[in-house]
Amino acid sequence: MKKVELLAPAGNIEKMEMAFHYGADAVFLGGKMFNLRAGSNNFSDEELTKTVEYAHSLGKKVYVTLNVIPHNEELDDLPEYVKFLESIKVDGVIVADLGVFQIVKENSNLSISVSTQASNTNWRSVKMWKDMGARRVVLAREISLEDIKTIREKVPDIELEVFIHGAMCMSISGRCLLSNYMTGRDANRGDCAQSCRWRYSLMEEKRPGEYMPVFEDEHGTFIFSSKDLCTIKMIDQILDLGVDSLKIEGRMKGIYYVANSVKAYREAIDKYYEGNFKFEEKWLRELESTSHRLYTEGFYHGRPGAEAQNYNDRNSYSQTHQLVAKVIEKISDDEYILAIRNRVEAGEELEVVTPKYDPRKIVLPKMILLGRNGHEEEVLAANPNSTVRVVMPGADMEVLDMIRKVKEENPGVEVK
Repeated sequence: MKKVELLAPAGNIEKMEMAFHYGADAVFLGGKMFNLRAGSNNFSDEELTKTVEYAHSLGKKVYVTLNVIPHNEELDDLPEYVKFLESIKVDGVIVADLGVFQIVKENSNLSISVSTQASNTNWRSVKMWKDMGARRVVLAREISLEDIKTIREKVPDIELEVFIHGAMCMSISGRCLLSNYMTGRDANRGDCAQSCRWRYSLMEEKRPGEYMPVFEDEHGTFIFSSKDLCTIKMIDQILDLGVDSLKIEGRMKGIYYVANSVKAYREAIDKYYEGNFKFEEKWLRELESTSHRLYTEGFYHGRPGAEAQNYNDRNSYSQTHQLVAKVIEKISDDEYILAIRNRVEAGEELEVVTPKYDPRKIVLPKMILLGRNGHEEEVLAANPNSTVRVVMPGADMEVLDMIRKVKEENPGVEVK
């Protein structure tokens, strides 16, 4: 049986490395031009070349986003950029605009995935893209399990990619003008200000200063901020449909989000292919440990209602754990060098997060702070952006493994 691809976001080289370390089969990322994450670090041409070489050495894949809706002046450099991407052997590009699609076809033999920005919600549009030469279609988020089943049956000979986790957009497939109108930052050219996430109240014209909360009724939604997508409870239902790629959103999220999201879905997917799939609560707990809004299963069971929106004071992100360190060198089975990401103190009870097993508790010993010019100093606390050496017998860690600590009690957020 051909296994589904687990596709992870990579906003920079570090996130790419973490995604692969924790079990992703492929990453999607953007170069310095033509992609919808202007706020992400993105990849220079040199970094793209090294990334593709690294991924292919692991038997993994790299897809590059060319998913902007460009204006005339932005098209001039695209043909040469497409030729460059083909020359470094990227595994495919993700395209939303018909003009960009044509430029890719005219200047390369690159595999093309049609972006979710193209709003594909029916089998006819998927078939049209296939007939035009697309290898894969990334289905719109506004689609149900039944819709996907029909598309798969009607168009069996094209790859289908679906979103399984991450931020949702209040606008159809992310095609929104709020940010452009309110801040001058164009969401369709990679510079969204996320105006939909701001807190809004209603004010009647003849009652200035009298603010009223915004509610939803049977006619629709009157607030913009969606919950985040989480399909871990129903991942078997998605896999049963025969899709080819499962996509985690989040190129601008941190390494802890990328690593832990990939780890949870990797375990769930592997359990599915072992047979007798059964949802395990630990997967949801791990996804709650990362930065997220309240969770929803989106449109998969039909059009969502009030339960998929944030109506309370939890519009901001929440998480149960905080990343404190990453292993950057393994000196021996007991001795490691750690890059500190958040302040940590000797004697704290922490957890090791690795791809090999469930998180395990450890107690952090005294640390040797590694300073400039070879200076070393024993310390009881380490601050962000410092590097320390520690001796931890039995920690059983490898390079790129993470160490975290509990941030707050698990809120027990239900996925609806």
